[in-house]
Amino acid sequence: MDIHELIFVPLILFMIFVAPLWVIMHYRSKGKIQQGLTDVELQQLNSLAARAEKMAERIHTLEAILDAESPQWRNQHD
Repeated sequence: MDIHELIFVPLILFMIFVAPLWVIMHYRSKGKIQQGLTDVELQQLNSLAARAEKMAERIHTLEAILDAESPQWRNQHD
């Protein structure tokens, strides 16, 4: 068995089966990235951002209440 046969057969199999799938998947993912967000995804993102902002406000309010009622609460460890 020649060294060329050992290299040639796997190379041909790679070029026939793996390479085309690799190229197809690569360009499919590039196309999705360039499309950006859909309208539904954008609405979901905006909704999540609004929820996060409300939660941040609530946390700030709770921390202010705790600071007023129990100033040492941040130093307590379980």
